[in-house]
Amino acid sequence: MSNRPGGTGATGTVPRARTQESSGSPRSLVTDKGTTTIEDGVVAKISGLAAREVSGVYDMGGGAARALGSMRNIVGGDPSVTQGVSVEVGERQAAVDLDLVAEYGTAIPELAAAVRRNVIGAVERMCGLEVTEVNIRVDDVHLPDQDRDRDRDQERDGERARGQDGHRRDAEQESRVR
Repeated sequence: MSNRPGGTGATGTVPRARTQESSGSPRSLVTDKGTTTIEDGVVAKISGLAAREVSGVYDMGGGAARALGSMRNIVGGDPSVTQGVSVEVGERQAAVDLDLVAEYGTAIPELAAAVRRNVIGAVERMCGLEVTEVNIRVDDVHLPDQDRDRDRDQERDGERARGQDGHRRDAEQESRVR
């Protein structure tokens, strides 16, 4: 299928939707058959997922956003796919800002180009909006040693919660033994 303008009766082609301003709606795609409204959150999710698909993207969001996301994961919350994503959507166009963490060793200019291509392709294909720009800010570089340090810290915390014989020692268990 194609979004290229063409004859309305052309087989295998979808005519590009006409847009028109609607009352209070952030954006709408209006055709002879009806209106489609796409919320900002939809464009943000699509952008976030498309950016994360690119090899070399370790995480997304600034330091504070990643810390909050880690805490959310600890308490059992679902990770936010819109973390590190900001969008501005008009009637026909969208602009996307991304904050990401690159894997060490990844060529950042090539990573940025790949992320841009993937985000633009996904948003234009799924939403029918023209993406005017994808601004990328690389906040950090993930080092391979950071995973080992984190795993070691988690292991140490687990050992503190267990006694030498490997069983958990908590206040309730100790009070019954006395």
